[in-house]
Amino acid sequence: MQPRLVYTTFPAREAAEEVARALVEARLVACANILPGMVSIYRWAGQVERADEVVMILKTTSARASDVVEAVRARHPYEVPAILVLPVEGGLAAYLGWIGAEVADEPA
Repeated sequence: MQPRLVYTTFPAREAAEEVARALVEARLVACANILPGMVSIYRWAGQVERADEVVMILKTTSARASDVVEAVRARHPYEVPAILVLPVEGGLAAYLGWIGAEVADEPA
């Protein structure tokens, strides 16, 4: 089992919490961390934009990472959401084992 972190952003905490709960209940992720209070500055459609957002970090496995990306995309309010899959190089073995135990190998 290779752990992965999936990074994404949402326009509001409530939307992030709704998606996080669905992914944990579906056993696609072991845990979701939601960090409020982020400001994003970015270029979109030729204009520099500013937005208040929340960050969500999802803990999953390499086997389910693409399913997590698709599940987030399907529930996300943005036209092109930020969704990145990041490798995990190490960590506390017991915690990494917990992630693997909480994430289902196959779709429910």
